[in-house]
Amino acid sequence: MRILVVTQYFWPENFRINDLVSEFCCLDHEVTVLTGRPNYPSGVVFPAFRLNPSAYAKFEGANVIRVPVISRGKGGLRLVLNYVGFVMSATVLGVWRLRGQKFDVIFVFEPSPITVGLPAILLSYIMSAPLVFWVLDLWPETLEAIGVVRSRYILKAIGRLVTFIYNRCDLILAQSKSFIPQIRRYCKKEIKVEYFPSWSDATFNFSIVDLAKEVPAKKGVFSVMFAGNIGDAQDFPAILDAAEVLKRNKGIRWLIVGEGRVSEWVKSEVSRRGLEHCVLFFGSHPIDRMPSFYKHADALLMSLRAESIFSMTIPGKLQSYLAAGIPVLAMLNGEGAEIIRRSGAGIATPAGDGLALSSAIMQMANMNTEDRLKMGRAGLALSEYEFNRGTLISKLLSWFDELCVAGGEIQGRFK
Repeated sequence: MRILVVTQYFWPENFRINDLVSEFCCLDHEVTVLTGRPNYPSGVVFPAFRLNPSAYAKFEGANVIRVPVISRGKGGLRLVLNYVGFVMSATVLGVWRLRGQKFDVIFVFEPSPITVGLPAILLSYIMSAPLVFWVLDLWPETLEAIGVVRSRYILKAIGRLVTFIYNRCDLILAQSKSFIPQIRRYCKKEIKVEYFPSWSDATFNFSIVDLAKEVPAKKGVFSVMFAGNIGDAQDFPAILDAAEVLKRNKGIRWLIVGEGRVSEWVKSEVSRRGLEHCVLFFGSHPIDRMPSFYKHADALLMSLRAESIFSMTIPGKLQSYLAAGIPVLAMLNGEGAEIIRRSGAGIATPAGDGLALSSAIMQMANMNTEDRLKMGRAGLALSEYEFNRGTLISKLLSWFDELCVAGGEIQGRFK
């Protein structure tokens, strides 16, 4: 099968789409990726890419077509320019560079922004190829929840854009079950919407992994690790509230692995609150190095702000946490919290409640080792049952096959 993947983010940036493309290639599909120049999350184009762009033109057998983008930089204006710049480059240069090629299906990866769908729609029309859109972030709800957009007029305009994009898809995939009714608000009833969650983007065999040397060894300490994006949605003010409650407890430390738009603010807050001795930062690292960091963790932390939109979200890191077989501490509401409670894989506390999180940490730290191991095994079992990589990708490819069979009907949605 000939598959075109349209994504604003791609290797060497760390996103699950990398793993999906790799699997497509392993299964002998012909894959082309249309993407931008790597600049996430630092906001500047990766130095290694600038030095040798040609080294990033192939990935696991896939052809990678990169178009210019304005790097994310810092601040809202640069982010808007980054989003708009990719749409323009992918629509003009991307379409030109893909001219004459034929694809059986076009797959869009959308963690944010929704605008990544616009060049894909044009390509779908030109190439008469079915369009599959994987929604990992709901617009305009997320923009409103984190305060990026407050104007009702702008939010309505974005809603109309979402409607335009969704109604030109042949299949929409929702990362959580709670996303499905929200997606259906913006599209016609005949548009097919299916539940398609993420899976772990790393494999864990701690018996053959060395401890990350960046993390100082410290016996007798309970280590809580947060791994991933440090952004507004992750509610670091509440996390730091919990750290402040526990800062005099020398048996608790916090390990932060990752970067994001509020990284500098979080570091300044750690300093202001006098938490430097217990909150340690290790920056961003490639996915293949994450097991060596996870090996230091007694518990893995995930959090989302107390907004209705985030209660519908399954955080992308949850699947990796479960696959690691390490107890999970969750400070969030809704579907993600319910998964933790239902599986017995950890402890879930209400979103935004730093005091409750601090209590949960002490509860877990005071457990005996066997009880924590039991939590880890429960998470691993759920990972294998509900978020199995092979099963999910096989299901995705079966949907692709169905769309290819019905390929002659797809142009109807452009009328």
